[in-house]
Amino acid sequence: MDRPIPVVFFRLNSGREPVRDWLKDLSRENRKAIGEDIKTLQFGWPVGMPLARKMEADLWELRSSVSSGIARTFFTIYQRQIVLLHGFVKKSPNTPSNELATARRRLNELRT
Repeated sequence: MDRPIPVVFFRLNSGREPVRDWLKDLSRENRKAIGEDIKTLQFGWPVGMPLARKMEADLWELRSSVSSGIARTFFTIYQRQIVLLHGFVKKSPNTPSNELATARRRLNELRT
């Protein structure tokens, strides 16, 4: 088995880590479900559907079933790490454009 890929949280200039904050606001049960999926991603990359889906160049979503719907955690692979960019619980069939825009913006910030 290959080594696991380190997982890190995207950090804003203020020092906040939005995905970590989002996870803390979820129930323990939902955090556990998402954490297990992150671990699967970390130890099994590359993985495909139904766990992970490529959204566009350098941007993927991790798809986790939680009690309140389906959680999405956007991530990228950057400098040999999985960087968690943005997370939300999906309420509709389509990914809201503002959620995708947030992930894109953070990806661009990471690159600069």
